[in-house]
Amino acid sequence: MSGLIPAALLTRLPKLYACESQKDPVAQVKLFTPWAGWTWYLLEYDPVEKLGFAWVEGVEAELGYVSLGELEGLRGPGGPRVECDLLFQPTPLSKIRRADQPARMPQRERER
Repeated sequence: MSGLIPAALLTRLPKLYACESQKDPVAQVKLFTPWAGWTWYLLEYDPVEKLGFAWVEGVEAELGYVSLGELEGLRGPGGPRVECDLLFQPTPLSKIRRADQPARMPQRERER
């Protein structure tokens, strides 16, 4: 269970590595920092480890693993937390990535 993501949205997320063979996986959940401009588009999730695989837009844009436990502990100035965009609709990764963003790929993406 995640304190960031409502249970109904967690059920959308495939298990880690379930999307490896997909050319254009679908982001199911969007998390963001209202104070710092960071966004995580979750593609996969392991509820036991509280570990997700996501397209991350922050200092750089890249695919990578993210600890939801760590995100739950983040606080911005004055106390705001990471939020879940409850209006986000599942979106193919190709539509989320901007053409002008150089993407850093983790090893599993480079080996495809």
